[in-house]
Amino acid sequence: MGYAVTTLSSADIELKPEADVTRVLRGKVPGVNINQTSGLAGSGTNIIIRGYTSISGSNQPLFVVDGVPFGSSTSPDRGALGGNATASSRFLDLDPNNVAEVSVLKGLSATVLYGEAGRNGVILITTKSGTHNNKNDKMSVFVEQGIFVNQIASLPQDQDFYGNGFDNAASGAFSNWGADVRKPGAQGTNLDADGTIAHPYDRAAITAFLPEYKGARYAYKAYDNLQGFYQKGLISNTSVGASARVDKTSINFTFSHRDEEGFVPLSKLKRNNLSLGTNTTLANGLTLTSTFNYVGIDKTAPPAGASTSSNPDGAGASSLFSNVLYVPRSVDLNGLAYELPNHTSIFYRGGNDIQHPLWTINNTKDLEDVNRFFGTIGARFSVTDWLSLNYRLGVDTYSQKNSYQINRGGPQVPDGLMVTSNRTNTIMDHNLNAQFNKSLTESFNLDAVVGVNLRTDNLDRTFTTSTNQFVYGLFAHNNFITHSNSSDKYDEKLLGAFATATLGYKSYLYLNLQGRNDWTSTLEKDNASVFYPSASVSFVPTEAFTGLTNNKVLDYLKLRVGYGTSAGYPDPYRTRSVLSTSTRNFVTGTGTVINTNSVSNFFGNINLKPEIHKELEFGIDAKLFKNLIGLEVSVYNKKSTDLLVNLPLDPSTGYNETAINAANINTNGIELGLTVNAIQKKDVNLSFNANFTTVDNIVEELVDGVDQISIFSIFTTLGSFAIAGQPYGVIQGTKAVRHENGQRLVSSQGLYASDNNLNLLGNPNENYTLNGGFNFSYKGFGLSALVTYQDGGAMFASLPSTLMGRGVLQETDFDRFVPVIAPGVKADGTPNDVQTSSINHYWQNGGVFIDEMRIYDASYWKLREVGVSYKLPSSLLEKTPFGSATITLSGQNLWFKALGFPPGANFDPEVSATGVGNARGFELMNTPTSKTYGGTLRFTF
Repeated sequence: MGYAVTTLSSADIELKPEADVTRVLRGKVPGVNINQTSGLAGSGTNIIIRGYTSISGSNQPLFVVDGVPFGSSTSPDRGALGGNATASSRFLDLDPNNVAEVSVLKGLSATVLYGEAGRNGVILITTKSGTHNNKNDKMSVFVEQGIFVNQIASLPQDQDFYGNGFDNAASGAFSNWGADVRKPGAQGTNLDADGTIAHPYDRAAITAFLPEYKGARYAYKAYDNLQGFYQKGLISNTSVGASARVDKTSINFTFSHRDEEGFVPLSKLKRNNLSLGTNTTLANGLTLTSTFNYVGIDKTAPPAGASTSSNPDGAGASSLFSNVLYVPRSVDLNGLAYELPNHTSIFYRGGNDIQHPLWTINNTKDLEDVNRFFGTIGARFSVTDWLSLNYRLGVDTYSQKNSYQINRGGPQVPDGLMVTSNRTNTIMDHNLNAQFNKSLTESFNLDAVVGVNLRTDNLDRTFTTSTNQFVYGLFAHNNFITHSNSSDKYDEKLLGAFATATLGYKSYLYLNLQGRNDWTSTLEKDNASVFYPSASVSFVPTEAFTGLTNNKVLDYLKLRVGYGTSAGYPDPYRTRSVLSTSTRNFVTGTGTVINTNSVSNFFGNINLKPEIHKELEFGIDAKLFKNLIGLEVSVYNKKSTDLLVNLPLDPSTGYNETAINAANINTNGIELGLTVNAIQKKDVNLSFNANFTTVDNIVEELVDGVDQISIFSIFTTLGSFAIAGQPYGVIQGTKAVRHENGQRLVSSQGLYASDNNLNLLGNPNENYTLNGGFNFSYKGFGLSALVTYQDGGAMFASLPSTLMGRGVLQETDFDRFVPVIAPGVKADGTPNDVQTSSINHYWQNGGVFIDEMRIYDASYWKLREVGVSYKLPSSLLEKTPFGSATITLSGQNLWFKALGFPPGANFDPEVSATGVGNARGFELMNTPTSKTYGGTLRFTF
């Protein structure tokens, strides 16, 4: 092969605590960035192979399961402010314990045959039910039972001596700049001599319903809120399977059940997987294969709306974490009642404008229900020993029902809310090809495939939003007063003709030529046909030159170069303006209903062209010193042109937005893989492995008249952007006003002023990533570990900056009566010497008001994975029904250290508040990461 491919076996994937097969791949494949959106059970995963090469299109790879494209999209009902990070990615439907092999194709020269869907790389997954290599006529059975603990990866380290309030005095404030709990009765602290204050529920609105709080006192001290709030969830994973072969027919069967509790109370994930695969060869030489898979998922998640300060930022959004994470130290989150008899939320704030997290957990749910079938039917007929004809039909269909439920009575969404959506997605994939493999002469061999591919994608969606709940606790749309509905349907067809041929010369020189022509339904006729070719050459000097054979240094050497192209098509219905229908727009005074038709606000562009991607890749694969060292190196350059973007239009045109080809991106990268087989003996093996990845994504050019393109916007003054000459996705936001000498300008009150224009704040893309680990085995005992280091990458993080600004983190445990001098200069350019209070400096000069103060270096170390296993000797099983018995202990994300954040934050930067998509580098007080550990017993019969 003239391109880079990384292949992992089932041993690298199965028996792990992670439910998501892609997260098990983290750190194992160079060139692949896998980032979870959160630690919630079933939350989405962002996968980027060799950088970002599209602005408005998807940068996610294509999943191919048992040879058929697999729908792997993430379908949130809400944007980032509303909490889309809880939405699951549909490759969650795959059971890692049913995976036989995963291959990652990274370069365009490797993915041409998969069409435009393979432009971002391809992840090939072969399931155990899709393998047909059982040579044994006997039946084999396996049973696995895994038990794991799931808990929050880390908690902030709080200071223990100051409670809520301002200016060193206790009060019902939501900030933590109040009195010193060690000085009860001190003047101005509002603390009685016994260390108590008036109970936060001693207020008329509450005592009218709960009179026991009238006149009550409350201990003003540090409470262990977070430690008592989160739980240790339990994960149970059960799998059974069987395989058998009778004559020329084989069958594989697997069933698994996963029951997962999250580290947040009442969050859960349940998944059932059923897989069946068959293979039979008839007397006439016709081979028939089939796979059938069913998946059922039931997921419950807490609300995770984004927050940059206290309550969620999005209108109508709800959030658990924006309220629980910064609860003041002197407020007993777990000990304060959370509701009145009428189910209204109550908490410590006098205005009752902060929602009690326990009320949120018990009254807000984000539900997801998925039923999925995917499978294949294939036939292979050998015309001769060198020519075969093949046909395969792949079907992938799922229905996904989401329900977002909020009871009335909480200050975040006071009147209650119910949002439901129903999605039905169906992929039909037909593939007909002829395979040719023949030795032309003693020196030349030709391996070729010619075929056609027809794929259809159909998506139906229905949404219903109901507000103003009538009866508390009843979630049915007819229990809400106001309703709005919408539905849409997307149909897309793609026809492709493809060919590949590899000419080999004497087993050391190979030339591969590939080409595919696609006809897409999403572009107009003149632009709908696209041809993209590729070529690669690989040369094996150790086979070509006898002088390199059997030497003591170089065992194997392959040099490769590949050139590949691909395209990217727009979503359906971007080339034509769409007519919308709207019913009951108006109701006249006499009761007449007015229905309307209207042209969409989106202006269709009939001149849209496909995005074009071209990549040149060089590589070296080598083995040295009798297989002691293995080395893989890939260097590539990818140019992406005519990138599709959505741009705003002047409303005077009658439209708000259109799509155009408007940008070019250049991507350079280096990938290194190293293996050292330090010990290779009969009973003892020790190997070390490492991989290194660096990617440089630069936006080279934007269309004339456009200075920047928004990739993702949180507010008008904060977001991720494509700017010519800058790395892809740079973060822009507000900065402190600068003096002409570049230093921050300090006012006469000792405070910074905010420059509310868009300012460049940082590059979220890391400089490089380094992964390293080892595998050790001694007879039946095994030990392995994997460590990750990420260097650089800017991150906008609300959690550490908010906890610091509110005086919660341990870093704020200092004498708060001592004034502070903010770094910077005065108006005349001289160093600042104006004193201000600690609360003014940390609260107003900190990250709560100025985006610049919330930018951190996201470098980190992480112990990503640890595993210990033991396989019982066969001598101990001779008189038992078991063929083998293995116990495996494993853990993931057990330790990390973020180098650019306050140590007390214990912050894991490997999260994404923006969900699965093209923006990165944002944490908005969403769900933290989790760590999992436990063990699995496996028996075979």
